[in-house]
Parts: sequence; C-alpha cells; structure tokens
Amino acid sequence: MTPFPQVLPPSAELTPEGHLAIGGCDVAELASRFGTPLVIYDEGLLRATARTFVSELTAAAPDSEVVYASKAYWGLAMLRLAGEEGLSVDVASGGELHSALAAGVAPRRLYMHGNNKDDREVDELLDAGVGTVILDNFTEIASLERAASERGLRQRVLVRVTPGVDADTHSYIRTGHDDSKFGFSRASGAAAAAVAEARAAPHLDLVGLHAHIGSQLLDLSEQPEAARLLADFAAAVDGTDLRLVNMGGGLGIAYTRDQSPPAIGDFCRQVVQAVHAEWDRVGLPRPRVLIEPGRAMVGRAGVTVYRVGALKEQAGWVDAAVDGGMSDLIRPMLYGATYEALLANRVEDPADATVRIVGKHCESGDVLVQSARLPRPRSGDLVCIPATGAYGVSMASNYNGVTRPAVVFVDRAEARVVTRRETYADLIARDEPTPT
Repeated sequence: MTPFPQVLPPSAELTPEGHLAIGGCDVAELASRFGTPLVIYDEGLLRATARTFVSELTAAAPDSEVVYASKAYWGLAMLRLAGEEGLSVDVASGGELHSALAAGVAPRRLYMHGNNKDDREVDELLDAGVGTVILDNFTEIASLERAASERGLRQRVLVRVTPGVDADTHSYIRTGHDDSKFGFSRASGAAAAAVAEARAAPHLDLVGLHAHIGSQLLDLSEQPEAARLLADFAAAVDGTDLRLVNMGGGLGIAYTRDQSPPAIGDFCRQVVQAVHAEWDRVGLPRPRVLIEPGRAMVGRAGVTVYRVGALKEQAGWVDAAVDGGMSDLIRPMLYGATYEALLANRVEDPADATVRIVGKHCESGDVLVQSARLPRPRSGDLVCIPATGAYGVSMASNYNGVTRPAVVFVDRAEARVVTRRETYADLIARDEPTPT
C-alpha cells in the first residue's frame, strides 16, 4: 500500500524492493535510465480520464463537448492523445496553436483563447482554420473582423463573459470576478456591448457565450450561480441565437491527503443541470454545453522525480536539496501551492524525519515542499512529488541555466520518452554567435 493514494495515479504500487512503481514501471529504474529531474505520466490514466469526461458529460447532455485546456500540459504527446480520445482542444497563444496543429488536432476542433491576441496570432488562427475564437476584448473584435474580411470568410466566435462570481480559490487563479483581466464584465455593461458589436460584425458568427470562474475548484456550489448569471445575461440580450455555452473548466484535484475533489461525473452533471435549469427559467432554448478541463485531465497522472544532493541540518528539520526546483515546478513559489512527497526508492522505510525539500536555484523562495515527514534522506535518494501533471512542464523555465526535464509516458510496464531532456547546447541555441 503506497502512501497518499488519492494523489498518486491509481496504478501506483510497491515493487518487491520497496520502490514506487507507476504504470508497471519501477520509478527508481526510470530515474536511472532517463535521469532526473524526470516527469512521469501514467498514459493509461490520461486516457481513462479523457474517456470519463466524455462519457459523463455526454450522459448528462448528448450534444455536449469536452474541450481539453491545453495550457495545463501542451506537449505533443498529450495533444495527440486528446485528439485520439475525441476531445477538442483549447489553445491560448500562437505557440499552443502551432503545437496542436503539429500534433494533428483538426483545426475545426480548436478553440482559441487569450486576452491579448496580437495581429500575428489573429492571422495564424484564421489561416489555420481554427473552429472557434473566444472574444476577450473590443480590440480583438475589431482586429478579427478586419482580418476575416480581408480573407472573405466568416469566423465562428464566442463572447467571454465575466459573470461576477468570486470563486473560492487562490486570487491568482480566480477569473470570474468583475475586475478580472479576462473577458467582458456583465455588471459594467461591457458584455452586452460586446455581444452587440459581434452580432453587427459581418464576418463574425456569434454562436454563444463563454465563462470561466476559476481554477482548482473543490466546491461545486458556485457553478449554479455562474449559470444563473449567464442565463440572466443571455435573456437580457435576447439570446435566442446564443445556442452554445462554454462553462470553462476549473475542477480541482487532490494535491494533499486532506483534499477531496468532486468526482468528474458530479462536476459534469452539476454543470449541465445548472445550465439547463437556468435557461429553462428564463425561457430560452437549452444551449449546447461545453466544458474545458485541464488540471483535472492531467494533474493526477503526472509525478516529478528528483535526486537528493546536499543535506543540511536545520533547527528541527533537514533540508534536502534536489536537482530541480522552481525551474520545473514553480507553482509553490507562484501562489503557495502545496504538495506531498515520498522517497520513491524507500517507500516503506519509517518516516522518522521532518524534511524541507528545496531546489537548487539562487532564490530563498525555491522551496518545493515546506515540511514533509519522510525517512531521513540520504544523498542519492529519489524524491517523488505526486500530482504534478498540470502546470509543471508547461510553466518550466531555464532559470540559472538549468535544463528542462525529460518527460516519459508509462503504461503496461513500458516507458517511452515523449520529450527529451534539454542539453546545454539547447540553452544557447537561439543566441547569435559573438562576432570575431
């Protein structure tokens, strides 16, 4: 029995040697074979989660659609997997768009987000044939109309409405409040003006609304309120033509042993039932419902493995410095995210030490886990941090010239590299040579 079963992939188990295994692969052997830091994804869980979202949402509403929020992890292997499992994909930049197209995602299945799509990105999305653009500001409405007119095409769009819901999550990942940087405020009248402007644009085809109230939501009680406010707004703008509503994502995952996120099925049913009930209340035809899971799609499926180097005795705890840190897992430093930890090579040893897991970067705040009860660590031990599948790889950097980690997919006792480890040569590949 491995510790923290709710944060590790369900395939996690102990080997006869007392090592952690995921997807039938010994994590210690993977670290030896591929090096550390190493990001490991359970491919079987990725596919199972995608299928669960699709089956649960379509059971609640047969014409609904699951859109993978690729910002959580936009590696080509994951984007291909999303397409293979019948998911649409949302992208939020030209780079994410390029990656999705390179992975073979059908352009009509793409939803283009972003609060500052520049002219180049507008050109790129139109030339690629992106299926749907989520309008975020008036500048964008004008630039998209102009570019679509030049091409003689009509682009399908949604208006992103900020409904005025303060979700119970960290302020940095709260997006539904009135002064959010995203979307058009309902309360200020900007959303109504955006709908009117999009309707009047000859080369924009307004088909619905989008709203997203925040991320890492562990309480579903705010979804009905968001649906109520959106339905009231749709009725106020005579929304019979708004036949699609995208309620965003936000479903949380368990990062620590004391967190209990809602089940995927409960989330899907809650969203669909809330939308249907509220549109019925205001007398509008029920719209097609979309959701955009990202973290909940990939978070639990990924773990990050580090090797312990230097050890330092402190007053009441041990600092264990690992060979990564804020360059590959910045969430603890960015907004105080908390994680569990275990020693992947000594899972069953007694947890007899309080350990602070620190990174190797030149920042005092480079702390991955503030306090963990672990076997007293030794140099060479392997620290595994579960539930790092979302926003670890996608937010990684080269701070201090540290190379970004390799990523492997594991399934049925087989492991394959899907992203190679960066080299020192990669770090300077974009720099111009010094003139001689």
